[in-house]
Amino acid sequence: AAEKGFREEFDLHEMVQKVTPQAFSAVRGYERVIAPNVDFFSGFVYSMLNIPPELYTPIFAMSRVAGWCAHRLEELVSGSRIIRPAYKCVVPRSRYVTLGDRPSPAGG
Repeated sequence: AAEKGFREEFDLHEMVQKVTPQAFSAVRGYERVIAPNVDFFSGFVYSMLNIPPELYTPIFAMSRVAGWCAHRLEELVSGSRIIRPAYKCVVPRSRYVTLGDRPSPAGG
């Protein structure tokens, strides 16, 4: 943000992120922490990338179409319910390999 000249906007987003939980607690009486999801920052990132604002909504929708379709199919199959199972990773941890040290894909 600083390199792109968006430091002031970044600071505003950070401040909103920090004060929102206290505001919800004071106004609505919520005890649980309310945190923004990734979409809170996406418009800000798009503006730093010089993406026109009229493309923000289509980009948002395109990135979610597969998930929306999967949810609808799951509703149809499971009687209007979306199942949200717990996730447990069963793959052993592996060492991070930088891009330069990774083998090239087959045929490339």
